[in-house]
Amino acid sequence: MKKRDITLFVNNEEYRLEVPVNRTLLQVLREDLNLVGTKYGCGLGECGACTVLLDDDKAVLSCLTLAAEMNGKRITTIEGLEKDGELHPVQQAFVDKHAIQCGYCTSGMVLKSKSLLSKNPAPSEDEIRDQLEGNICRCTGYVKIVEAVKHAGELISNEPGRRTCS
Repeated sequence: MKKRDITLFVNNEEYRLEVPVNRTLLQVLREDLNLVGTKYGCGLGECGACTVLLDDDKAVLSCLTLAAEMNGKRITTIEGLEKDGELHPVQQAFVDKHAIQCGYCTSGMVLKSKSLLSKNPAPSEDEIRDQLEGNICRCTGYVKIVEAVKHAGELISNEPGRRTCS
């Protein structure tokens, strides 16, 4: 199997790896870097459980992304959101609004929501639902998830110094 040397910047840590050219980013994150917050769901890009952020705010499906093509890229996983023991506002909003049941979809939902809020901190319900399309949750029915995203936008807007969603 052909391999490629790559450097990834995952959650602000540099990793130099040799990866087979057919290995997915999801496989590298979970199996090589032990970042298991990114979930394997369908393996077909249909469920959103494997969502990560590319270069700060672009949501991508890591099960469809070849690791060899990510050389030099910045990747954020769910593990990279909390800072100094404090949850990111989007994570906190999911807790506050009880938008977590089994938790399997949560990391993908949180990261997709962060991507939306980085562009639009006050999205409408329709915009939230459009952004989360493709992220499947079998437990919550999405109502609490939509409430959590709205709440996260409020938390971000009300922060001292109004930080962006980063």
